[in-house]
Amino acid sequence: MSAVTVLSVGAPDRRPAHPTRALARAVLRPHQSALWFWGLLVALIGGGLLWAAGPGFDAAWDAYLKSGCREADYCDMGPAYQRYDMVVTLGPAVLTVAPALIGAWAGASLIGRELESGTAKLAWTQSVAPARWLAAKLAVPAALIVSGTVLLTLLNRLVWWREEPLRRAVVTRDWFAVTTFTGNGTLATAYALLALTVGVVAGLLLRRSLPALAAGFAGTLALMGVLQANRDHLWPVVDTRSSSSEPLWKGMLVDQGIVTASGDRISNVLCGEPDCGRSDVVGYWAQSHPSSHFWPLQLVETGIVVAVTALLVLASFHLLRRRTGGAA
Repeated sequence: MSAVTVLSVGAPDRRPAHPTRALARAVLRPHQSALWFWGLLVALIGGGLLWAAGPGFDAAWDAYLKSGCREADYCDMGPAYQRYDMVVTLGPAVLTVAPALIGAWAGASLIGRELESGTAKLAWTQSVAPARWLAAKLAVPAALIVSGTVLLTLLNRLVWWREEPLRRAVVTRDWFAVTTFTGNGTLATAYALLALTVGVVAGLLLRRSLPALAAGFAGTLALMGVLQANRDHLWPVVDTRSSSSEPLWKGMLVDQGIVTASGDRISNVLCGEPDCGRSDVVGYWAQSHPSSHFWPLQLVETGIVVAVTALLVLASFHLLRRRTGGAA
């Protein structure tokens, strides 16, 4: 065996065995407190929803049957139902609020603080290319966020399916309520990923933790608010007409009004009275979304959110390329 061969065999391999895993660990190490917070939040809310889908619902249903609520317009079903209702309300509420917190964290801690302190520049000049650094900053948190939100969404769906008889008897949650609509479908995960990219873009733009925190938080809330305010326009409404002023819809009401003798349709939402004080009313109309529109509305809004998220990912790499002078 030649000396060259001996040296080659005996030389230690200094390359990391799993560079991708090492980079993922490097991304997570500075954010262990956030990781613990997210894990505990998912575990607590997930455990509460599992309880609500099992013994919690059984206790609430038993309390309803014993309360006499079927014969009265108002009744108190006691602490068993109150505990169940609190947990079931908290689950989708957490999924609705979480994106704003994710956006603030991504702007301040994930990106802004590392740019402000120079940690990111040190990593770029030593071992990690800027593009790979940003890809890891997006991919690793995204995997953890998706796993948590999908799990909580599935548990919310389980509770929603289980409580159907109680919901028919005691109307406490509508499918189109903001938290219920977000927490029972694909939107919770989509909004969480949108928040992550909003925070990343804010951090790359502002390069300081506190301004990026505020921008990530406010930007996420603004985008969510715009989409939620226009949710009823994302799918064709059901148009109903009648000669009676009785409610004409089931589900999410979009608009309603009167039909005059001349055939004009006038919205009476702001009138304060069904006929708006007119004497030429010949009919009534209403536009609404029935419960069968849940998934069409959910998927269309999710598609918009995913498209905006993809654009923000592209924008983040463009900003990084400009900051590093094309090195990304």
